[in-house]
This record gives sequence, C-alpha cells and structure tokens, in this order.
Amino acid sequence: MIDPKNIRIEEYDYPLPEEKIAHHPLSERDASNLLIWDQELKAVSTYRNITTHLPEKSLMVFNDTKVVQARMIFFNENGGRIELFCLEPAGQIKDMALALQSKGQVIWKCFVGGVKKWKEKLLSGNIAVGATTLHLDAENLGAEDDAYLIKFSWSPAEMSFAEVLDEAGKIPLPPYIKREAEADDLQRYQTVYARREGSVAAPTAGLHFTENIIKSFEQKNILSGFVTLHVGAGTFKPVKSEAIGDHLMHSEQLAVSIDFLKLLRQQLLEGNPVIPVGTTAMRTLESLYLVGVKISQTKNIHEWPVLEQWFPYQSHITLPSAFDAISELIHYLEDHRRTIFTGSTSIMIVPGYQFRIVNALVTNFHQPKSTLLLLVSALIGEDWKKVYDYALKNNFRFLSYGDGSLLFKKR
Repeated sequence: MIDPKNIRIEEYDYPLPEEKIAHHPLSERDASNLLIWDQELKAVSTYRNITTHLPEKSLMVFNDTKVVQARMIFFNENGGRIELFCLEPAGQIKDMALALQSKGQVIWKCFVGGVKKWKEKLLSGNIAVGATTLHLDAENLGAEDDAYLIKFSWSPAEMSFAEVLDEAGKIPLPPYIKREAEADDLQRYQTVYARREGSVAAPTAGLHFTENIIKSFEQKNILSGFVTLHVGAGTFKPVKSEAIGDHLMHSEQLAVSIDFLKLLRQQLLEGNPVIPVGTTAMRTLESLYLVGVKISQTKNIHEWPVLEQWFPYQSHITLPSAFDAISELIHYLEDHRRTIFTGSTSIMIVPGYQFRIVNALVTNFHQPKSTLLLLVSALIGEDWKKVYDYALKNNFRFLSYGDGSLLFKKR
C-alpha cells in the first residue's frame, strides 16, 4: 500500500465551474438535493426525506459547535480597510470557551487582510451598543506561522470577548463565497442545533437539517447524539504541496460528554450503524477511538492531549476494537471523576486510513484538491470520482451552501 504521506494532491482534482458554487442557501434548509451512494448510485432525493434512506437503529452524530462572528473590519488613519479573522485563542488561555468569556483583553491568532496598511501601533473602533459605546483596540504583536498574534482590548471591560464579537464581528463566510455577509447569514450559516460557541466555519453538512428531520428519526428507531469540534479556518486551507505529507493540518478543539460515549459504546456493542453528519463529526468520532488507543497504551493522558496528524498511520500501534477503545476512554473519565472529555485533534484522514467507528457519512460536495475530498476518498475509494462527476453533470450545487450526499463506507 502506498505511504499516505506520498499521496499526490493533483490526483484529487476536478473541474469546478464558478456557476456550480452555491453563493446563497436555498429558501428552505431541507430542500437541498441529496445523493445516496452505496457502492453505486442508489437514489437522488432531498434532505427532508433523508430518514427513508438511513438504516434502522442508526446513531446520527451531529457537531453542535456554534459559529462566532469572527471577522472584524478596521480602518487605518487613511481609511484603508484591514480585516482581522479570529482563528483561535493564543494567550495564556487556550481553551475556546474560557477565551470567549475573557473580560477586558485577550490575545488571538488571526489572519490579517491588508496587513501592509497597518502602520500605527493600534487599530481602534467605536460601536454603539444600546445606550453605551463599545471601544475596541487591536494591537499587532507579530507574525506566527501563516497568521498574526493580535491583542484585543476593549471597554466596557465587563463585556466578554464573545459579546464583543457579537457586536463588532461579522459571520465568517468561506472565501469562495464572494460576497459580503448578509443578515440572513446570521441564521443560515448556523445549524439549528448549534449550542457551543467556538467555530470560525460552520459544520456545513448540518445546515440542511431541521427539527422536523431529527424528529422523523423516531420512525426507524434512529438515535441522535451530539459532539463538539470547533471548526478552524484550516478547513479552508488549500493544499499547496505536491505530496500530502508536506501539508500541515491545524489542530481543532473537541469536547464530548461521557453520556455520549456510553451511547456510542452501546451502539458499537449492538453492531448498529454510526453515521456522522459532516466531516467534523467524523473526525471527532475517529479521534475518540484514537484517544482510547493512546490511553490503552499509556494508561495516562494529559488534560489537553493533541492527536498528531499522522498518529493513525503508525504501523507499530496495536489497534484494539472500537468497543474496547471507547471503553478505555470511558473508564479513564470515570477514574478521574470527569463527565466531559476535552482535547484537540489534527488527524488527517486520507486514503489508507482504517475507519473504526463510522459506517457512512452525510456531507456536502467539497473543493478540488482539499483535505476534505481526501477524507471522502478514504471512505468510498475511487468512487468519489463517479459521485462528483454525477453531481456536476446533474446540476448539484457545491460547497458550503450547496447540496449534499449520504455516502456508505466501501466494503
């Protein structure tokens, strides 16, 4: 088998005309087309009918992260526009939830658009918030990797950074949606079940789901479970290297309750399907398995364990069953009297990856030469070309606001 690091990204390219990209959502969430693929094309349906295509007793796993208004616009003294895209906390507080609750000041890692226009020490802005005025300063502390460390300070200092973003920020639409965010995006670029703030990009497969769809699962004894993975801007990071081994995945924070882990363990015990909604939910599930593997090896793990990019492909690792690995994680939490597992993952799922948890995937159509397309190929093999060719020829809408698919793992 080819070394995953030697996979060439040019083999995962396809022509995507601009007119195939969905720049706006449909008027109804569940009206988007849904392609069902299980070794071959099984059906073309819509999301509102997805339950009819799901196996009985499946566990549908949703990412309940909530998108924050992570884009902020400043102007320099000459009126030049400078855009800050908040990626992740970078000061002493690394935890996303705690960083968003910071008062008065905080340091974040940011992409900066128009950085050459940033000459003065501080960028400042004032925003009316009810009867008061929010004063916000941004200070550039220097470059780090492909971004910058930005110190934000504000008054009234009793406001949390989450509140600052709500007032001063804009919804961070993906770069391929070439328009300014509109009022409708505040609601539509957010899942109906979003609860935990921290993402700078939506888990877009979930944008199609409604409360009625989730209620319809009862007809087939289908269960719903929720995990949290805060999506970073790395999901849009293009693969610029010829070989995948030279591409660096960004780390993303995750949090999962012990109650969900017990639900997952029972599903695995009974041999019933586990189907993530979106690539982020898939990466979370497979990461949980790998955390269990680490615990089984070391019997100890740090508060913020990071799953390295190539950890899943280390040939010397003994791989327990999915049931045993999840049980190890549950026992670890119980032994340490914890009800939530928190950690971070930067695993890259590419062809050659051995799936341990998931049986299928609900997902949108992804960009050419992207890590997300590699993930799809890992699940269904070379059939990804047939799936995307069909979608292109039959007027499916692509990317975040586009149509989607239900893909069953290649057997």
